[in-house]
This record gives sequence, structure tokens and C-alpha cells, in this order.
Amino acid sequence: MKKSEFAMKHPTNRRAFLTNGMVAAGAATMGASLLPGTSAAFSGDEDSAPITKGDIAILTFLSALEQVEADLWIQYAELGGATNQGLSPIDLPFTGGLAPDYITGLLVLDGDMPQYISDNTDDEISHHRFLNNYLESKGAKTVDLSRFAILPPSQVTGVPQKGRLTNLKQLTIDTSWWTRYRSETANPDFGGTFENAVPDLAKGQHPAIPVSDGDLGVDAKGNISNHLQAIANTAGFHFAFIEQGGSSLYPALAQKVTNLEVLRILLSIGGSEIMHFQTWHDKAGNAALITDGNLTFPDLNAGVDPNNGTSDKNVPDMFQTNLIMPEPTLFLNKKLGPVSIIRPTSTQQGGAVASVVSFAEDGLFLDPSTNRNTGIVDVLMRLAEEADEARRKI
Repeated sequence: MKKSEFAMKHPTNRRAFLTNGMVAAGAATMGASLLPGTSAAFSGDEDSAPITKGDIAILTFLSALEQVEADLWIQYAELGGATNQGLSPIDLPFTGGLAPDYITGLLVLDGDMPQYISDNTDDEISHHRFLNNYLESKGAKTVDLSRFAILPPSQVTGVPQKGRLTNLKQLTIDTSWWTRYRSETANPDFGGTFENAVPDLAKGQHPAIPVSDGDLGVDAKGNISNHLQAIANTAGFHFAFIEQGGSSLYPALAQKVTNLEVLRILLSIGGSEIMHFQTWHDKAGNAALITDGNLTFPDLNAGVDPNNGTSDKNVPDMFQTNLIMPEPTLFLNKKLGPVSIIRPTSTQQGGAVASVVSFAEDGLFLDPSTNRNTGIVDVLMRLAEEADEARRKI
């Protein structure tokens, strides 16, 4: 959180840090501006309040971020999704479950992991499409970030060798969401800080998908390697990291919306993001207790803090794997007492800019050929700033 707060105070330094000097030509042309000849305000069908320029900026940013999420979930589903996803109004436009050995590792977390992965992918695709369709229906520009799809995918046999928006092979994953939702006395919106559940994931770079066929294979007894199980474990914690961001982002931006129909969109899509997070939070707790090189997945039920080795009476409440419901904590005013809530929901901690910063720090946009972020970060940051600057008009 300290990095994000610093970034908010120093926008120039922040963008320089995120892009590492690699800003794509023409990136500044992306924005929340409207099509020529249209007004910044539209008459809402169910609301006398017009759709404002700020509302459009929020919807535009969310469509962009949902395209990013759809891209990463597609990569997970290609390798670890269901081979038969079941009936859905959004058909996944690719073959799933291409890496059965990877799926073996994912099944340790839950027997339904492939189906959940496909369903989450389906949801993110629908979010991006719907938001674009809604923007178009109001005469606003739609979002397409495909020109930044330049990152190499997994080399596992069968995976389409086309560029991607996101890199799932060099992740540095913040797992402090685990303890954030267990704390009774701290809230990030009040300056609270939180320990990681898997400290090693927050250090170095880790793959969450098999990089090539060399990561796959089983031994004579049909067991996968510790390395492949670590990849599957990493994916499980990454799923929750991604979706907890959306759980905070939508309510943070909903507070800035003017038009009731737009508010309804944010509340409705945001609720599905919370459902995703709750699911993945639960599954991450089943990760196999293994070590692969410098990455160890600790026993979170041992009553020992994995960050410092202490074992005081408060440790079980902060790390025990079945405590997945949001613990009541501080909200709005300490005098009001604790309440079970989504947190954070402030602009500074859970808003659009904070979301882009967290994705960039996660390594999602890292180009392995340059070890720098792609130009998509500059575009997302511009859209994020416009979304965070929106204000509810009464």
C-alpha cells in the first residue's frame, strides 16, 4: 500500500515507474472522449439524471480493465479450463484444458477448478462485451486494447501462438488480501497494513501457467512434479488476487456515478466480482504444502505466522484457511463499531489508479524481451485518472 500511496502523490514518477520508459506511440489517443457530434450528457431511460462525462469515463476504464482480465483468464482456461464448459450464452472461442497435468495440480485445490476457471473466463468476456455495447449505445467510444497484445503465450502444445495483453509467467503476487479480510482492527482505508499469506510469492517472479511442455509430465506413479504443483498453487492465489481487486474497484467507482442506470451496471457487475473472489479465496486455502526452489507454500493452519515464525494467540485468526468470510472491522468512523464489509472502497486504496498500479506491480504487463512494461500501462493509467476524477453530480 505504501507504494500505491506514493504513486498517487507523484503522478509523473508513478507513470515513469510503471512504464519504465516504454510508452507506445499513439497511446495518448486512447481516452473517454465521445464520438464527434454527440453530447457529453445522455438522457437515461430510467433516470432523470443524465449520463455525465464522468460516468462515461468510469465505464470506459472498466471496459478496458475487463478486457485485460478476459485476456488473462483466457490463458488460464486454455491450459486449465474445462474441456466441456457446459451451456453458456458466451461460448469460449478456444479449446480449453490443453494441459491435463496442470489440471491435475489445480484439482488439488478443488475438484471443480476447471469448470470454475472456464466460468470466470466466460464472465470476464461478458463484462467487457457488455460495457462496450453499452458505451456504443450511448454514442461513446468503445475500448479495444488489442494493439498491445504483444506478449508471448505459453509454449505448451496446442496453445494458440498469438500475442497476449498479459504475462502470467513472471508474477510477483501480493497475498495480503488474505489477512486484510481477517483483521478486526485494521482497514486499508484507515491506513491499515497487512501481512502476506505466502511471503515467497511477493518476492521474485513466479509462473502461474506452465511455460512449455517441459513443465508437464508425470512420474511412474502418475504424480506431477513439485514444480508443476507450485505453478498450480501460484495460479490459485493469483485468481483471488485478481478478483479481490474488482471487488473493491466497482464500489469505489460507484460512489462517483451520477446516472442511476450506470450505477446499476456497476453494482451488478461488481457483485459478480465479489462472488469470484469468495470462490478463489476458499480454493487457495487448499494449496499443497510444498517447496519448489525458493518458493514455499506454508501450512496456514499450523498456528505459525509464515512471515516471522511467531505463534501468538492471534496468529490462527489471521491465517486459518477456513476463515474466508469478511471479518467485521472499522468502517467510516471508528465510533460506529466494526462491520463486515468489502475493503478497501476508497479511491486512493481501491480506485482505478490503484488498480492499475497493483496490476503493474503484479508483473502482468512485463515484456520478457525488454524486462519492461508494455505501452498498455500508459493507456490504462490515463483512463484510470479520468475515472478517478469523476464526481457525482446532484
